[in-house]
Amino acid sequence: METFQVHILAADKTFYEGPCVSLTVPTSDGEFSILAHHSNMIAAIQPGTLLYQAPGEESCRAAVSPGMVKVEQNDVLVLVDSVERPEEIDAVRAQREIDEAKEILLQKRSRQEHRIAEASMARALNRLRVKNMGIGR
Repeated sequence: METFQVHILAADKTFYEGPCVSLTVPTSDGEFSILAHHSNMIAAIQPGTLLYQAPGEESCRAAVSPGMVKVEQNDVLVLVDSVERPEEIDAVRAQREIDEAKEILLQKRSRQEHRIAEASMARALNRLRVKNMGIGR
C-alpha cells in the first residue's frame, strides 16, 4: 500500500510524524479521508476523532480540538490546539469540564463567556466520546 508523510502537531507536542497509509480528520463538512497522492488542499479541523494508520499497523484514534490540515505534494500537516489518545484522556476531568460548562450556560453571562462555555463543553464531550470508543488503537 502506498504511503504519504504526515505530521500531526499540537500546540504543546508532536503527536506523530512519519509514514501514513490513511488519515481521517473531522471537518465542518464531516469526516475527510486522505490517502497517498491526495490533491493539494487546506481544510479547517473541528473537534472530533482523528484516525491514522501507519504502514503495517492498526488504525490509531485520537481526540482533536480545532485546527487545520494541509495536504501538499504527498505531505500532510495537521495543526491542532490539542490531541489525545484514548488512554491519555481523564474521563473524570472531562465530565467535570462538561458540568462546569453547563452551569455557565444556565447563567446569564456575556456572549463571549457563553461561546467559551459552548466550546469547552464540545471539547470535553468529544474527549469522552473518544475515550469511550475504546482504549488503545
